[in-house]
Amino acid sequence: MQRLVEFSAGLVFGLGLILSGMADPARVLGFLDLTGLWDPSLAFVMGGAILVGFFAFRIARKRAHTLLGGALHLPGATAIDKRLVLGSLIFGAGWGLAGFCPGPAIVSLGAGHPKAVVFVVAMLAGMLLSPWTSSMLRCFQQALPRRGQD
Repeated sequence: MQRLVEFSAGLVFGLGLILSGMADPARVLGFLDLTGLWDPSLAFVMGGAILVGFFAFRIARKRAHTLLGGALHLPGATAIDKRLVLGSLIFGAGWGLAGFCPGPAIVSLGAGHPKAVVFVVAMLAGMLLSPWTSSMLRCFQQALPRRGQD
């Protein structure tokens, strides 16, 4: 039953991306083009998602289990740190350059768009390299002298 619900949620998400036009990188790039022919449709899609998410998370915070009975694990981090800011900048740069973010890229990959293949391969490479780069950054930070300790 769990896998059927997961599949259904993914299918509804993918269909929503297709129907809203958000799987089309040209539409996303049109939203990001503030000096040209700006397309506000993504703002409406984002607004709708934020509205639904706002109420869904408010309800979920009051629950201990999912609707199917599994344990409900909500994120607890609230700090804005360097990793969050750097990750957001990298995500935004990739989104602005390609016109894709992960969900629409996978939908476009399924539709056979060649640009989506390049994006998804790069995304998977980034996911695989992330633990390695994190450990390299930690080693680098430990090797640097601390301020006031020189």
